[in-house]
Amino acid sequence: MRSYRLKRREFITLLGGAAAAWPLAASAQQPAMPVIGLLDPTSPDASTADRLRAFRQGLRDAGLTEGENVAIEYRWAENRVDRLSALAAELVRRQATVIVAVGGSTPAFAAKAVAGSIPIVFTVAQDPIKLGLVASLARPGDNLTGIFLAAESTARRLGLLRELLPAAKRIAVLVDPANAASVESTVSEVQAAARPAGLQTRVLNASTSREVDAAFATFAQERPDAVFVGPLSSDRRVQLALLSAFHKVPATFPWRDFADAGGLMSYGPSLRDAYRQAGGYAGRIVKGAKPAELPVVQSSKLELVINAQTARMLGITVPSSLRALADEVIE
Repeated sequence: MRSYRLKRREFITLLGGAAAAWPLAASAQQPAMPVIGLLDPTSPDASTADRLRAFRQGLRDAGLTEGENVAIEYRWAENRVDRLSALAAELVRRQATVIVAVGGSTPAFAAKAVAGSIPIVFTVAQDPIKLGLVASLARPGDNLTGIFLAAESTARRLGLLRELLPAAKRIAVLVDPANAASVESTVSEVQAAARPAGLQTRVLNASTSREVDAAFATFAQERPDAVFVGPLSSDRRVQLALLSAFHKVPATFPWRDFADAGGLMSYGPSLRDAYRQAGGYAGRIVKGAKPAELPVVQSSKLELVINAQTARMLGITVPSSLRALADEVIE
């Protein structure tokens, strides 16, 4: 009898231990949380906070929440485009389910070069077909799709600048040579729009903070009527706004981040909207959608933002017609 009781007690103890171990075993067998890799050529700062909120909203629209059912690995190049390839390779080693390459064609190509079969969602301002990223907008093919900021806003932005400064004749164009595709399209579009209007253009290159300083030193000597800033990194927005104000050179910028930082005027696609759309596509891919079946989205939301404080400081009167057109006038 004693032997029976002992064996029974041992069995119950063993059974209890096994039962306690079952939840642990079941937990260990749960599939790992899917990972979204976010590849960004800039650095995390106040301007990116709104964009990241929009990106996460896009994920939520697709039924995903960071930290709950999806993880996000952030890789910031800190404005060093030479780091993008290595950062993209890190996301591949991290076994990202999808890589979201924001901020232009350079991050997109860096991801494409190393991703293999991993899906990529891009955001670009140039035609992705001409860039060679996709076969068509409707059926991109391969493992890439994304957001095309196809606003054709260059000529319109120059027209708005002329409306603000009707006496302007000499326009300096400031571009970032690190983004060759952007430079070529921006310069050609500005010059094509300037010629019929009788405007003279002068192109200067600047990538680094020191080069931006040097460009504005040139503007101080040559005194252009205005500066048309191409797609420079928003990390330079405060520097550009301060230099423009210091040298009293009116400037127009491609995104609202610059006007928020004190730039005179911005007109261009809404980057927050593009990030939201990119988040939605990344979420759908995590849920099982194929990039080839997701058409490239042509983002059409444009924003005109005028900084009236800066205008007053520069002695510029903002016409009522422009105020009426503006999405926001910063007073």
